[in-house]
Amino acid sequence: MKKGNTIFFKNKPRITSFAAICGSKEKEGIIGEYADITLEDDMYEESTFEKAECKMLTNAISLAIEKGSLKEKDIDVLVSGDLLNQIISASFAARDYNFPFLGVYSACSTMSESIMLSAMMVDAGYVKRAVAATGSHFASAERQYRFPLEQGTTRPPQSQWTVTGAGSCVIQSATEGIKISSATMGRVCDFGVTDVNNMGAAMAPAAADTIMQHFKDTGRDPDEYDMVLTGDLGVLGSRIVKDLCWEKGYDISDIHVDCGEIVYKVIENEFQGGSGAGCSAVVLNSYVLSKMRAGLYKRVLFAATGALLSTISSGQGESIPCISHVVELEI
Repeated sequence: MKKGNTIFFKNKPRITSFAAICGSKEKEGIIGEYADITLEDDMYEESTFEKAECKMLTNAISLAIEKGSLKEKDIDVLVSGDLLNQIISASFAARDYNFPFLGVYSACSTMSESIMLSAMMVDAGYVKRAVAATGSHFASAERQYRFPLEQGTTRPPQSQWTVTGAGSCVIQSATEGIKISSATMGRVCDFGVTDVNNMGAAMAPAAADTIMQHFKDTGRDPDEYDMVLTGDLGVLGSRIVKDLCWEKGYDISDIHVDCGEIVYKVIENEFQGGSGAGCSAVVLNSYVLSKMRAGLYKRVLFAATGALLSTISSGQGESIPCISHVVELEI
C-alpha cells in the first residue's frame, strides 16, 4: 500500500543480519565496540585509498552474509553505491560475487535508499534475499571532492569529516529480525546553499522534508518513535533539522540523533562531526541495530541524507541539491 510518498510493506521484510567495518579514527568513538572490524591502518593493506574503500565494502557484504549463516548462492541481489565517480567501490566489490548487482547513487543517503529498494523487491516477492550496502573513505572523498591530503589544506569550521567505514545488511522474508515497516521516498530539495564545506546546512532541509512527509503519511506523532536517526548532518545540520520540523509543528528535539554528531569521540574537536555514505551505514549497522536487537529501541526512523553535488557543478557555481530517504524500523 502507498499513501503520499510512503510505501507500507504488507509482508514487513526483515533485517536478519548486519555488519560494519570502521577506520582507526572512527573506532575511538561510540561505534568502536559494536563494529565487526576496526582498522589500525586506514590503507587496509592496500596500495590506494580507493582500493581500501572497496575492500571495506566487500568485507562488510561478506560478513553480513556470513553472520546470517548464509552462502553467496542464497543472495538474489546486491543493492549498493558509494561516493566515488561511477560508484567504483560498489561496482568493483560486486565483481567478486555471482549474484546480480543494482548500483544506486544518492550520495550519503545511499544506505537508506538501498534498504528501501531492497525491501520493495523482497516485499513484492521478486527476490527472496537482498543485501543493502554502502561505504566511504575520508582520504578518497577528500581527493575527489576537495583537495588531496598532501596539500594540507586548512579545513573551515563548518566542515565535516568523511567517515572511513562500510556497512551492510541482509534483508529477507523471515519471522525473526528487525522489521522494515515502511519507507518514505524523498524529494530533491535545494535551499540555495553553495558552500561545499557546509553539508549540514545544505542537507538539513531535505531531511526535514522527508521526515515530516513520513509523519503526515503515517498519521503518527514523533513521540511514537524511540529515535529519529539522521545520517550525516553534523552539529549544525542537526540543529537546523530540529528547528525546521519544530516550525511545522513536529517536535523531534528529544528523540533526534544524528550519526555524524555521535560517530567520533565527543571530546575531540572534529568541527561539525562526520559525514559520508559510510557515516550512517556504520552507525546503523553496528550501534543502532545492535541496540534494537537487544530490545533497547523498539521503533526507529532512519533518515540518511545526501548532497547531490559534483566537483563540476560546484566549480560552475551551482547550489547543492539534496535528498533524504526514510526507512521505518521496528521490533
